[in-house]
Amino acid sequence: MFTIEAIKAAHAKVKSGADFPAYIRDLKNLGVGYYETWVTDGHTDYYGAGEEKQVAVAQYGPLDIAATANVTAFAQRLREHQQGATDYLTFCGHCAEHGVEKWVVCLDKMTCTYYDTAGNELLQEKVPDVMV
Repeated sequence: MFTIEAIKAAHAKVKSGADFPAYIRDLKNLGVGYYETWVTDGHTDYYGAGEEKQVAVAQYGPLDIAATANVTAFAQRLREHQQGATDYLTFCGHCAEHGVEKWVVCLDKMTCTYYDTAGNELLQEKVPDVMV
């Protein structure tokens, strides 16, 4: 069973989007199957085997999510973040600005999917291969 403390320790190593693959490796090793991060306040729900669920508290004050998504602009901001050009809080602000309500990372499928406020899939990408 994983804990929020162990997840926080793994997350503490993340300085930019470039560190994301190593973070995913650490979560897989802890037993996380998938997680949902909510842009409005940065809280994350982590799910493991069976009914296992851990909820990490909000990371920042509430952000207003744009009612209309701009997938093209968001994709550009995502690329910048993945290249290490922005920190996490800046990236979350860009998500809100471009209509992203949450993202879901599935560690079994190795996908990260971004959704708007209506639950529509905006963008899905493969998580880069990591050594497990």
